[in-house]
Amino acid sequence: MPDFSPPDSEVTGKRPHRKFTAKYKLRMLKKADACTEPGQLGALLRQEGLYSSNLTTWRKQRDEGLLIAMSPKKRGRKAQPKNPLAPEVARLQKENQRLTNKLKQAELIIDAQKKNLRDPGDSPESRRERREQLMNSALSLSNDTGKKPACEAFNVPRASFYRYLDRRNQPQEDNSERPTPPLALSPIEKQSVLDALYSERFQDKTPYEAYATLLDDGVYYCSISTMYRILNAEHGNVEDRRRQVKRPNYSKPELLATMPNQVWSWDITKLKGPVKWTYFYLYVIMDIFSRYVVGWMVAHQESTALAKRLIEQSCIKQNIESEQLTLHADRGSSMKSKGVAQLLADLGITKTHSRPYVSNDNPYSESQFKTLKYCPEFPGRFGSIQDSRAFCQRFFPWYNQEHYHSGIALMTPENVHYGMAQQIYEDRVEVLKSAFDLNPKRFKGNVPKPPVLPNAAWINKPETDSVLYD
Repeated sequence: MPDFSPPDSEVTGKRPHRKFTAKYKLRMLKKADACTEPGQLGALLRQEGLYSSNLTTWRKQRDEGLLIAMSPKKRGRKAQPKNPLAPEVARLQKENQRLTNKLKQAELIIDAQKKNLRDPGDSPESRRERREQLMNSALSLSNDTGKKPACEAFNVPRASFYRYLDRRNQPQEDNSERPTPPLALSPIEKQSVLDALYSERFQDKTPYEAYATLLDDGVYYCSISTMYRILNAEHGNVEDRRRQVKRPNYSKPELLATMPNQVWSWDITKLKGPVKWTYFYLYVIMDIFSRYVVGWMVAHQESTALAKRLIEQSCIKQNIESEQLTLHADRGSSMKSKGVAQLLADLGITKTHSRPYVSNDNPYSESQFKTLKYCPEFPGRFGSIQDSRAFCQRFFPWYNQEHYHSGIALMTPENVHYGMAQQIYEDRVEVLKSAFDLNPKRFKGNVPKPPVLPNAAWINKPETDSVLYD
């Protein structure tokens, strides 16, 4: 059999460090000292893949080595050379001892588990008996293996095991039957209470109401708490029969936009003020088809009057006609206010709202706020409302005019909103076609195409494909 050992199959994530021999270092220092013309040293460093810091370090090492060679040699007995295999031998001995202990522990665990397996013909134990048996077995095994391996061997929670130990260490209580106190109700009296509560007169009333009614009638059976204890003893936990809160079933909004100014989404977010618990409020209205921000406002508070002004002015700037627009928002106080609803009715705008606690019903506004707050220039806090307005005055023109949006074929919202998308798409097609003509092999014979602008934007698109387009 040939003497051959296969190479190690492990591949490290980092490249190994480059190592230099003393001979190589001296040779490089000699070449570097011979470089007298400008640029020669730089060419040498690039050729050898070195830095000037390497030469500086090697010069120090060379000088120190010469000083050590010229210093007088120490007299006396020379130190014995260290055995190069000693560290490896110590490591192997330590590993051998660890594996031996682990094997011994595994044998103890397997033996203990075999003793606690129930034969198929044995009668099944109760859960309490089985748990008690596993706890005792884990306790016996823990003396040899430790508590953690013993608990893992029998799948016993360690917290339960420690509580079991605490109970074993506590003094045993007297388990003799507790005598019935003289004030307790007799079985006949308990049945009288049940008969009264089960009667047609009190079958729909709580023990509180039954107790009070019986008192007014001059009848006393027991206290209210005793009534509950008797019912619990008879039926287990007595459930609350009062009418439970049932939230209305809100319909999922399904909105479709096939061109700008058909569906707008608006929301309000907080901007942190100069100190803790102070905020400024940013109102933003966005067109979901083009992602164009048609209106925004920064204010000290969230109010219906400001929301009405923002919506009205944005509609004027975009020349919105009656019955043209749908405005979608969540269920904030300003969005649901009567003033905003009346304004939208006057303007002929259809309003829709998200379902409670469903942020996915307003995804465009949420995504836009994330773009805003993850902007590198976005500060942790604003020193004043003027600072927040100044930031937004820079951010929103950039967002509308320069931000290439992945959801609209890498175009800017302004280009899509004002009908320039088709021309830009055709220009991009020509650029890619020219690149293909210069080097068809690079594209494997297929002419590359730019991303295509989606023909529709949805809020909660239906799962079926039965939607017809005009």
